[in-house]
Amino acid sequence: MIRPILIVGTVAAALAAAGSVAAQTKWDMPTPYPDGNFHTQNVRWFADEVKKATNGGLEIVVHANASLVQHPQILRAVQTAQVPAGEILLSQFGNEDPFFEIDAIPFFATGYANARKLYKVQKSYVESRMLKRGIRVLYSVPWPGQAIYTKAPLNALADLKGVKFRTYNPSTSKLATLAGAVPTTVQVPEVPQAFATNIITAMITSAATGIDTKAWEYAKFYYDTKAFHPRNVVMVNEAAFQGLTEDQRTAVLKIAAQAEERGWAAAEERETSAVKTLGEKGMQVVQPSDAIMAEFRKLGSTMVDEWQVKAGADGKALVDAYRQ
Repeated sequence: MIRPILIVGTVAAALAAAGSVAAQTKWDMPTPYPDGNFHTQNVRWFADEVKKATNGGLEIVVHANASLVQHPQILRAVQTAQVPAGEILLSQFGNEDPFFEIDAIPFFATGYANARKLYKVQKSYVESRMLKRGIRVLYSVPWPGQAIYTKAPLNALADLKGVKFRTYNPSTSKLATLAGAVPTTVQVPEVPQAFATNIITAMITSAATGIDTKAWEYAKFYYDTKAFHPRNVVMVNEAAFQGLTEDQRTAVLKIAAQAEERGWAAAEERETSAVKTLGEKGMQVVQPSDAIMAEFRKLGSTMVDEWQVKAGADGKALVDAYRQ
């Protein structure tokens, strides 16, 4: 009587253990931004919803604030399967492919309506290029409009001449150079210290990053240029994605589409609330003059022309499609 009970119990336990191992997949996912950032909050929502939809079969562990992999290495880490998934600012990798940076060319697609229009024509180019690297794009979310932060007043483009200007991707470096400033690459977590030590005295970034880094403690002016809406990309190694069950893949893609829509909505809301907060904290929120905006748009036009030459026939096709 005892022996059959022991056998049944042992088999049941073994089957349960085997089923648990087979069903459980864990993805480590680095992201460069802190937990308070709306992109990180959206990524965590995505991870939580995937876990629920797969009944715990897929767990995505989010490592915020570049705590697992530094931002410049995340794309390579996902491509080489060092980590299964990750989030990046796409335009940071514009030197690797010009189609990764078109959304970050200043004064080309300003405002959310134009940013979404550009995304529609850029999307297939980015997805195909990523897939050649063994990466699947899950979703893409914009940043609020990029603004210029300074310690000193900015009345004309000439005021930026010689200024140490914080940049974070090839296009912002190019903008700084064309403006006569000194481009200086600084990652988000180091921005306050860089300002405090005068490594930089101006930058272009979103109001959301201004909140993340407490810009009111190191800068005085926020010029609301809404220059462009660079986008983040949440991605997964294609082999890791194909290693999921069909139901799990379906769930991931469905929730990714939802995360994209809620992310776009969050970006707009975050811009409104963040600009308000910056003003409440003591920064001078300034609408740039028509004269200086005309100077900036001229620089943007130059950058678009140069980008089309670099991007070739596909680049011209993209710009033409956007402008139609």
